[in-house]
Amino acid sequence: MSAFANKQSGFRVGTSQFRDRLAGMFRENGKEEKRISFLCMWVTRFGKFIAPMRYHEAGVAEIEAFLGSLAVGGAEGWKVEQADEAIQVLYKKMYPMPWAGKWAVPSVVETHSPIQRPPVAQEFLDAQFRGRRDMGPVPKMASGILEGMRVRLREKHYAYRTEQTYLDWARRFLIFADVESGGDLSMDDVKAYLEFLAVDRRVAAATQNQAFNALLFLYGQALGRPFEHIDGVTRAETRRRLPVVLKRDEVKRLIDAVAEDYRLMTKLLYGGGLRLMECVRLRVKDVDLERLTITVRGGKGDKDRITMLPVQAVPELRTQLEHARGLFESDRASGLAGVQLPDALERKYPNAGKEWGWFWIFPSDRISQDPVSGIIRRHHVNEANLQRAVKMAREAAGIGQPVTPHTLRHSFATHLLEDGADIRTVQELLGHSDVSTTMIYTHVLNRPGLAVRSPLDR
Repeated sequence: MSAFANKQSGFRVGTSQFRDRLAGMFRENGKEEKRISFLCMWVTRFGKFIAPMRYHEAGVAEIEAFLGSLAVGGAEGWKVEQADEAIQVLYKKMYPMPWAGKWAVPSVVETHSPIQRPPVAQEFLDAQFRGRRDMGPVPKMASGILEGMRVRLREKHYAYRTEQTYLDWARRFLIFADVESGGDLSMDDVKAYLEFLAVDRRVAAATQNQAFNALLFLYGQALGRPFEHIDGVTRAETRRRLPVVLKRDEVKRLIDAVAEDYRLMTKLLYGGGLRLMECVRLRVKDVDLERLTITVRGGKGDKDRITMLPVQAVPELRTQLEHARGLFESDRASGLAGVQLPDALERKYPNAGKEWGWFWIFPSDRISQDPVSGIIRRHHVNEANLQRAVKMAREAAGIGQPVTPHTLRHSFATHLLEDGADIRTVQELLGHSDVSTTMIYTHVLNRPGLAVRSPLDR
């Protein structure tokens, strides 16, 4: 399904052709069959790391930066060694280079002490954070606070994306507050940081509220010190923004311009009013081809709902299910762990993840490590790939407005209202708790200039 932009010898990194070539190369070098998929994974991860640079354009510096980034990210020593092994074969066999194997491999200390960052990797990370005033190295004490916060987030079954967002805000705050110990933090630090976001960074009100909620969890759950009275904080100004809505012919041009691998997903975003993550997380059991319905499980606010399945998408959906079935059977034959299940279902029904009904409709074409459990399994397609495909299609279709996958959801609701659909029906299809949220789409029904004429025209 997805592929990186790093092209080599007619193959796209991430495609089945390139993976088959890699697998054959590792087999010729006597690698065990059970290890080949992991070695291929490290090569593709390296390809993504250096993109848009090509494999034959990379050198020792890029390889050391990649291996160093694994060490900085907390990868175990055996993983760094396995990645090094895969890259060595790549540059000794597929792209023979005289310097193959002559790079420095960072040593990873298998303890709970902070990992020493290799110089090359540190430079790489510094370049990523350059220009962001509230970023910097995490203090030693902050690392312990963040780990405690992570444990509390998982105990309370927060979504993984929420966990990552909250931890990122907490990390930024702890750096901003120059924390030395948990006892040094005060409400004045919270007020100062929220004002910094509003005044200095000029973030949107929703962004400041998100940071506030993260700090509320940090203080109340991780530090055991609930927020005291907090007043007098400069708040980001709340502005009313109308959603971007495409005209019907623009939607058609956009869908036609989307890369074939992502066209069906784009049709479901518009035809069913799905959010980005709701689309990529669809499972086989969630679609009913006879009743033409899509059941969205655990949507925003952890709510379920039923929306429509466009008739036009059914033939492509059948083809996609056949493709997914092939990957499902391949995973079962190789003994791969089942797909990730929500909440505690994996403990209650340990084999449910290996059932066809729970499999992804849009599975990734490669296996990866589950960031929560650490299990090697198949995940759904990366949502960033779909976002990139929509952006490229917008440019190809010559649409001047900014377009994201969520724009198609806005267009879905607006076009239904234009066609005379009841607003409460649209509310149910979108999964809004309050009809006032849905009311924003009625702006298209209040077009200025319909009842009066501009004085210029007179």
